[in-house]
Amino acid sequence: MAAKAPRGRDFDKMKIIITGGAGFIGCNAASRYLRRGDRVIVVDNLGREGVERNLEWLRPQGALEFARIDIRDRSELSWLFGQHRDADRVLHLAAQVAVTTSVTDPRADFEVNALGTFNVLEAMREARMEAAFLYSSTNKVYGEMTDVGICESNGRYAYQSLPTGVSEDRCLDFHSPYGCSKGAADQYAIDYHRIYGLRTIVFRQSCIYGYRQFGAEDQGWVAWFMIAAQLGRPITVYGDGKQVRDILFIDDLLDAYDAAFSAREAAFGRAYNIGGGVENVLSLQELISYIGERQGRKLPHAYDNWRPGDQKVFVSDIGRAKAELGWTPKVTCARGLDLLYDWVSENRELFLAPAPAESAL
Repeated sequence: MAAKAPRGRDFDKMKIIITGGAGFIGCNAASRYLRRGDRVIVVDNLGREGVERNLEWLRPQGALEFARIDIRDRSELSWLFGQHRDADRVLHLAAQVAVTTSVTDPRADFEVNALGTFNVLEAMREARMEAAFLYSSTNKVYGEMTDVGICESNGRYAYQSLPTGVSEDRCLDFHSPYGCSKGAADQYAIDYHRIYGLRTIVFRQSCIYGYRQFGAEDQGWVAWFMIAAQLGRPITVYGDGKQVRDILFIDDLLDAYDAAFSAREAAFGRAYNIGGGVENVLSLQELISYIGERQGRKLPHAYDNWRPGDQKVFVSDIGRAKAELGWTPKVTCARGLDLLYDWVSENRELFLAPAPAESAL
């Protein structure tokens, strides 16, 4: 049950804290809540490309409060959550998102993803908050899944024996510092429900794409390919391009957040695989072909070695989310790619800052 609203507060509206709220997913979530009339507290250290532009985009949309805090700062975080102990929801999105960065700087990766999440959970526990808490985890908690047979079909990789994709019953097998840090946080979130009664929910998200995704990091390959193609920047494919993901459009992810928060006790302490599922699978080569068709010419690109911990295939089994949350994706892969390509084309000025480092899946 959510914390009671203080006197004078509109009972029909909510107070929502979003860590990483100026990032791609965070700003889209904040925008949805602000437009509903909710009060949104965005917590972000503004350390990533494009986030300041996202924050300025959010400011005129409603009752926004911004706190420039790094989640590694325990004291600042505790103070903030103490000030907002009456919040109804906490959406924890702040993270270090790149596998490659985790390999080169595993300490920083651990401090942001594992320790940072621990700090958020502790801040909530110490403030005796009753808010529902949703943690954005990753499919990387399942590791490389080398025991699962992989075949090649129609020019892309596929599972031999998982017709509906990877379910939550799959054993966790953290691979790469990023997988370890996100996986540790994933398990802390679940255990804080068991041990302390926090109202926690975990989403093990697959490939999310959509508006205001600047694609400057190793995560965000769909957006990055589209941005790079339209600005004439070089594109590198790590691996052979046959690797696939189930992709999920941002609007569908936000619908899933709403569904999980609305499910309340039924979702607390649970983990859900959230992605496009078997009906929305895309390979790198297929994305390159799509962009080429939109541009009327072949898209130039180079190849490089596979990266540590990269999965040839990941497709989410979203059956649990369908059954327990009543959620299913509505935006098809084809429709989502069109929406994002058109948005990038209409907002080219947002991407004319100095070019980011090359990136791929």
